[in-house]
Amino acid sequence: MTATNGRPVDGAARPTAPGAARHDTVAAVVGQWQAVHPDLDTGPMEIIGRINRCAALLQQAEDAPLRGAGLSRPEFDLLGALRRTGRELTPSELTRETFSSGAAVTKRLKLLTERGLVERRGDTRDRRVAHVRLTDAGRDLVDAILPEQLAYETAVLAGLDTPGQGELASLLGELLVQLEGRLGMLRV
Repeated sequence: MTATNGRPVDGAARPTAPGAARHDTVAAVVGQWQAVHPDLDTGPMEIIGRINRCAALLQQAEDAPLRGAGLSRPEFDLLGALRRTGRELTPSELTRETFSSGAAVTKRLKLLTERGLVERRGDTRDRRVAHVRLTDAGRDLVDAILPEQLAYETAVLAGLDTPGQGELASLLGELLVQLEGRLGMLRV
């Protein structure tokens, strides 16, 4: 039985998911908050905090294969969007595909164009619109890096067994659908 703050009543052990880490950084932070505010439910912090911490650590590692190719994750995301859709995209479409700001996409496209990985062409009917496509060099780079990147990501997840990975992917998918439904409407 748990109290309204999500903590167990009568000093019983707090339920944890099978295989859940009990002494990670977030657990320490949650424990500190529980000591300061025992009346508050810190349960959501255990999920959101861990998602944020995992994201930060993954970004610190900065995807070794991408870094080896001189690319950042956001640059690879732009190249990947062009490769997986198989067609030219406008900067606005790339903004939506990569969840980036227009200014960030413009900056990245400039760098990728200078490197000869993408080409821009103006629209024949509307000079304000540009179309972006991968060059042969850009396509070859994406196709060469993707298997290495997937192998790297597989190694990152190696500590979780296959059913655990499937369960985590499913739960994160459910959360993402909820967030996109609620928060996605707020995006411009």
